[in-house]
Amino acid sequence: MGYLKSVILRDFVLILSFFSLLLALALDYRFAEPKKYHPLVGFGWYVDFLQQKLNNSGSQRSQIFSGMAAALLAIIPIVGLIIIVQHSMPTFINIFIDAGLLYLCIGWSSLQQHATAIYDELKVNQLDLAQTKLSWIVSRETDQLDSTQVAQASVESVLENSSDALFATIFWFMLAGVEGAVLHRLVNTLDAMWGYKTDKFLYFGRFSAYFDDVLNYIPARLTAYGMVFCANSIEQGKKALNCWRTQAKHCSSPNGGPVMTAGAGALDVRLSDGAYYKGENAGKWQTKPLMGCGEPAQYQSIIDSLELVKRTLLFWLFSLGGLVFVL
Repeated sequence: MGYLKSVILRDFVLILSFFSLLLALALDYRFAEPKKYHPLVGFGWYVDFLQQKLNNSGSQRSQIFSGMAAALLAIIPIVGLIIIVQHSMPTFINIFIDAGLLYLCIGWSSLQQHATAIYDELKVNQLDLAQTKLSWIVSRETDQLDSTQVAQASVESVLENSSDALFATIFWFMLAGVEGAVLHRLVNTLDAMWGYKTDKFLYFGRFSAYFDDVLNYIPARLTAYGMVFCANSIEQGKKALNCWRTQAKHCSSPNGGPVMTAGAGALDVRLSDGAYYKGENAGKWQTKPLMGCGEPAQYQSIIDSLELVKRTLLFWLFSLGGLVFVL
């Protein structure tokens, strides 16, 4: 009898979680990312304060431990507060708390808006504006890129950020509740702020970068499989799988590589063969390994990449729904 009750409770929790997920996606679709007073802005200020106080110029080991302490001080109070609130509220209220917090963690509509804005500028040959709008979503220099390179970088950003801002968040929400989703979003933000290989962050940001890699390892590969499955044809799906298997291992990002190579293969386009990154090598063209196949991505590929992510999202939702209501 005790086992039966635990199974019923587990199924009930999964159904409520799936309902909260659908509600959060509906909120993201309707309102997109809050343009003012987003909690992550305040988190960014807090993180910057911690970095200024704890990022010292000591030994490598000292910087690593300082970065670890700063990351834990940034994460634990917020996740702990959410756990306390969750345990003090009735289940009915928690459904909406979960949906609201998950909505704040998801950045899918915002990514679509940014990518579409770049597409709109490239479509009317406004390269300078497209470069500027691309610079809002990538950590690289954009003012020297031509229209094809801007389109390629935009497709890369759509594919990679869909894994970070959408699919990984969903994965951790369904696996560990809203606490897992918030944890992932906070760590991902820390990596975005501290994960640079510069003198200032090379060791201080190492813990955050590794933590982010660990949290994204499984979701990135599930995302890549989804993109293989959701290619326009079986033939393109085979190309996507082949690109992933042969190219991802050469990419510098252990999680971005599978998603970008599989996504590019599914779209039958090639992504950037290099970039001007910011930091100590600013202004220098740095070559990148081959990602994708076919012709270089063009501005229409941006819309195609958004459609691929939408199909992959639907595939995930139907799969999760099937698991929730069948298991």
